Amino acid sequence: MDRFDEQIARLIEGLGRVEAALTLLVRERTIKDWYTTEEVSQMLGKAEFTVREWCRLGRMKAEKRRSGRGPHPAWVISHTEVLRYQREGLLPLHGRPVA
Repeated sequence: MDRFDEQIARLIEGLGRVEAALTLLVRERTIKDWYTTEEVSQMLGKAEFTVREWCRLGRMKAEKRRSGRGPHPAWVISHTEVLRYQREGLLPLHGRPVA
């Protein structure tokens, strides 16, 4: 393989990495109506357990939906609620102000 062929091979390899990175960015930036707790945790930089607890305690408005992973429904959080959280923070715990 001569020098030109090596350069073309490196260029093709680099383009493959760029394509993979763009695909990942598009997937992450796609706005959905509902997100899983895993997706929300990644968006907010929090542990998934924390997001589930916020849902369970009513600190974020969420719904339980069938997840297809067994008999237990999973929490889902609306895009609107994610935006509300980003603007205002957590809801008060059971009607009490957040300290």
